[in-house]
Amino acid sequence: MAESSPARRPVPLIESELYFLIARYLSAGPCRRAAQVLVQELEQYQLLPKRLDWEGNEHNRSYEELVLSNKHVAPDHLLQICQRIGPMLDKEIPPSISRVTSLLGAGRQSLLRTAKDCRHTVWKGSAFAALHRGRPPEMPVNYGYPPSLVEIHRGKQLTGCSTFSTAFPGTMYQHIKMHRRILGHLSAVYCVAFDRTGHRIFTGSDDCLVKIWSTHNGRLLSTLRGHSAEISDMAVNYENTMIAAGSCDKIIRVWCLRTCAPVAVLQGHTGSITSLQFSPMAKGSQRYMVSTGADGTVCFWQWDLESLKFSARPLKFTEKPRPGVQMLCSSFSVGGMFLATGSTDHVIRMYFLGFEAPEKIAELESHTDKVDSIQFCNNGDRFLSGSRDGTARIWRFEQLEWRSILLDMATRISGDLTSEEERFMKPKVTMIAWNQNDSIVVTAVNDHVLKVWNSYTGQLLHNLLGHADEVFVLETHPFDSRIMLSAGHDGSIFIWDVTKGTKMKHYFNMIEGQGHGAVFDCKFSQDGQHFACTDSHGHLLIFGFGCSKPYEKIPEQMFFHTDYRPLIRDSNNYVLDEQTQQAPHLMPPPFLVDVDGNPHPTKYQRLVPGRENSADEHLVPQLGYVATSDGEVIEQIISLQTNDGEGSPEPSVLDGMIRQLQQQQDERMGAGQDNIPNVLPNGEETPRRGFRRLSLDIQSPPNIGLRRSGQVEGVRQMHQNAPRSQIATERDLQAWKRRVVVPEVPLGIFRFVLGYLLILFLSMKIYLCGYLHTLIH
Repeated sequence: MAESSPARRPVPLIESELYFLIARYLSAGPCRRAAQVLVQELEQYQLLPKRLDWEGNEHNRSYEELVLSNKHVAPDHLLQICQRIGPMLDKEIPPSISRVTSLLGAGRQSLLRTAKDCRHTVWKGSAFAALHRGRPPEMPVNYGYPPSLVEIHRGKQLTGCSTFSTAFPGTMYQHIKMHRRILGHLSAVYCVAFDRTGHRIFTGSDDCLVKIWSTHNGRLLSTLRGHSAEISDMAVNYENTMIAAGSCDKIIRVWCLRTCAPVAVLQGHTGSITSLQFSPMAKGSQRYMVSTGADGTVCFWQWDLESLKFSARPLKFTEKPRPGVQMLCSSFSVGGMFLATGSTDHVIRMYFLGFEAPEKIAELESHTDKVDSIQFCNNGDRFLSGSRDGTARIWRFEQLEWRSILLDMATRISGDLTSEEERFMKPKVTMIAWNQNDSIVVTAVNDHVLKVWNSYTGQLLHNLLGHADEVFVLETHPFDSRIMLSAGHDGSIFIWDVTKGTKMKHYFNMIEGQGHGAVFDCKFSQDGQHFACTDSHGHLLIFGFGCSKPYEKIPEQMFFHTDYRPLIRDSNNYVLDEQTQQAPHLMPPPFLVDVDGNPHPTKYQRLVPGRENSADEHLVPQLGYVATSDGEVIEQIISLQTNDGEGSPEPSVLDGMIRQLQQQQDERMGAGQDNIPNVLPNGEETPRRGFRRLSLDIQSPPNIGLRRSGQVEGVRQMHQNAPRSQIATERDLQAWKRRVVVPEVPLGIFRFVLGYLLILFLSMKIYLCGYLHTLIH
């Protein structure tokens, strides 16, 4: 059956001429068979231009007749038309990229663009610079998108004037992305902090550990052990030499950031540590660190900048007008002269550090419920307090008294509708923050709304909507006053432009197979290029601009095999590793393992500081098996795996030391215990825990998923370490006294050595020049 021809429709002249030009172009190219088929179909469906007779009647024409009657039309006639359209249009409507013409372009590169579509003008740097000098007074109406950074900085060179908000538009924050999510703790992580350079990240977790990470590639650099309860707060001193961590075990531990050696163990509280701050004030070499506790006390710890020695006893203020009062939060003023604290008895207490010793100077009783958030502004003497009574107050010292502006969380913006549920909900302030230039304060309310206020008038400017659960994290950008970060228990992380009340970026912390993870803390780095978050599942999330490739070289789960090993404590609460009887910072570099305690491959072991240049055979851990109290056999890393296969391996030095120390401990414990040592093939005795070489055992089955629930906790159970301690013996104390702590080299010696090396270099250069001159002549 013949194919039925399609319904004919009148073809416009320009369309029929286009068909002819296409056939003409194909006939002179490599697609001649396609041209023949096209000509046949054009003649069949009568799509070619028709001929008009003298009476105006139309007559069909063949393709050959058209070619003969249009000899001026060359085969590349259509190509020449396309080539000429671009330059002609560019003169009338400039494209985005000059001298680039495409028939397939879009937007300002499209050949179909109109002046209306491209009405936004692109300013030159000189015009942009003139605007900041006051000429012209207003931006033109056709000014759409800001000029490029190149043009802005060119304009800055011409006049020396530019604003950060224009040089770095807010839309740039949309390019922040998550570089890596790392599982590094077995419990929730409530504390995260950057050091003063922004190169290191610190996380403090409910698993009693403080971990140090690299900001730029996510490497696990060190684990600080010693606490026996949850980490409640952390602080880095302004000289960037120490980190202090407070815990629910009522102890503050301070470590040296260069050596990871313990600097001090401070025991002045009888309750959990609730906040920890280093004072920015300096009096010669005298410095202060302040801590507040659930015991209702505020402790000022004096320490010396040169020796890094802390006073044994703090200057303590006991603020317990009635039993059960707890100090909840604290904040220093910009120069460290004032300290404000909040408590459960509704009172804000002010302390002054300008005298010989800190003194309490005021008690402010304007709130009617506990004050659990307080923060001084970034520039000035004002501070902000938030309370569970549903109000926040902006305080300022005027006319010899502290006066405040009330911010009522029940305030509504005009036209804002109130839901039935909100009418009966008592508002509570969960978190507060200043923006960088102190013109705006933001309060988080328990109805999941962020309220933006004018800090000078107390006027409600915006409501920021997006969170679905309570928000306990508000973090301001270190230098951009427009930007603020919020995070909450709903797993959402938002970047806001608080000046406009708009959302710049949203990230949802979804964990595969485990739902969403509540975000407990967030911090910006000092340069504003990164921010780090921690969540309820033990993860560290690193966000930032730029490329994520350096972070792809690390595993998703990073633990040291020594993280959860038992510790023994002396009478001052300094700790030693129970197995090696060494201070944790003096132990050999550990191995990197996953959450189940399985060692990572060799390429990841080189990420451990101290193992970067180790031989391959020193990067394979030796595994053994240990019988637990309930009879379960679990796997444990012993030491290095040698490269001798199944033959008799030579014992490593570390193995010998561990065995010797264990045997001595067994002897001290008495011969009355049933402890028959096992014997290895080479005749050496093992410790009382039955270690065996991996090559003599059947491999344990692979573990599937994260062992985060039940009785087995992977890397922690691998060493039978629920956080526990035992009383140190006399030998333990002697081992601790012999610990080696390398003192910090004073800056003056560094300068002297640098000058000496410079003189030596110049002397060698003069000597070599003279020697070469002698050889030549």
